[in-house]
Amino acid sequence: MMSRRTFLKSTLAILLSSCVTRKSESKIEERTITEFPKAKDSKVYVVKTENREYGVEKLLENFDLEGIKESRVAIKANYNSADPFPATTHLKTLSAIVDKLKELKAQVILAERSGMGETRRVLEEMGVISLAAKKEFDVVVLDDLKAEDWVREKFEGMNWKRGYLFPRVFKESAVVQTCCLKTHRFGGHFTLSLKNSVGMVAKFDPLDGYNYMAELHSSKNMRKMIAEINVSYQPEFVVLDAIKGFSTGGPETGSIIEPKLMIASRDRVAVDAVGVAILRIYGTTREVSKGSVFEQEQIARAVELNLGAKSPEDIELIPLNREAEEMCEKIEEMLKQV
Repeated sequence: MMSRRTFLKSTLAILLSSCVTRKSESKIEERTITEFPKAKDSKVYVVKTENREYGVEKLLENFDLEGIKESRVAIKANYNSADPFPATTHLKTLSAIVDKLKELKAQVILAERSGMGETRRVLEEMGVISLAAKKEFDVVVLDDLKAEDWVREKFEGMNWKRGYLFPRVFKESAVVQTCCLKTHRFGGHFTLSLKNSVGMVAKFDPLDGYNYMAELHSSKNMRKMIAEINVSYQPEFVVLDAIKGFSTGGPETGSIIEPKLMIASRDRVAVDAVGVAILRIYGTTREVSKGSVFEQEQIARAVELNLGAKSPEDIELIPLNREAEEMCEKIEEMLKQV
């Protein structure tokens, strides 16, 4: 007859064995990317305003969004930390984008991973969870995803040692993005739409604990690796909230500038080129000021990957109000400087 202690030990062994078996059976799908997404056009719309609701409405009326009507749309905002705008997406900008998607009867999801803080707490502190309850959209904390919720993305010539993990929630949804105007003092040099995609990928591999962000931040090819993440998706549109920005420092704090602009495009390369030009107009860091705009390493690698505009001549700047015209002229001049 089995003693109580022996029975408990046997039961525990079975449970542990079951857990190990389930973990070993967990798999991450691997995909080799052979075709990279290309922006539909490189038009960049610019509106001068401090009213985010007006700005988002004015920008998005220029996009044909019928293709995402009644579909699932995943938003990638910028909630890297629990610091106020321009460190993070302004709640009014997010709210205005959600309202537009709701008009299209889309199923809206915000998916996020914070690099400087615990993601759910960041979203709570920044008011995103409350907004989600009010506006009736879903929130996905990427840190909580299981192995089967990720896809390991690879392609020939990439600088990631073992690829990176990209979430199915973005692979299986239409994607929209909203980013901020910031420099980045931890090696990125600037953090606009291309860099915002870093918050889409996993920090840790759920199978073996590998730290992808440690690899990224320790690599001499960091800025190239940032651009490479962007081959995993093509956004329907990107909204850059440049009402304020950081001209130095970043990503969570820095020297404030106030361009009072909101910008939108389908082309992340064009968005980032315009963003870098604006930073230069206001005076920025040595790294962001060096060389031509298209020689910036994030942008140059994105151009190699055929993700968008290849030169300033490919970018069509379109001011949406009279107040934006002068700044668009300055941006065009800055883009052409070598």
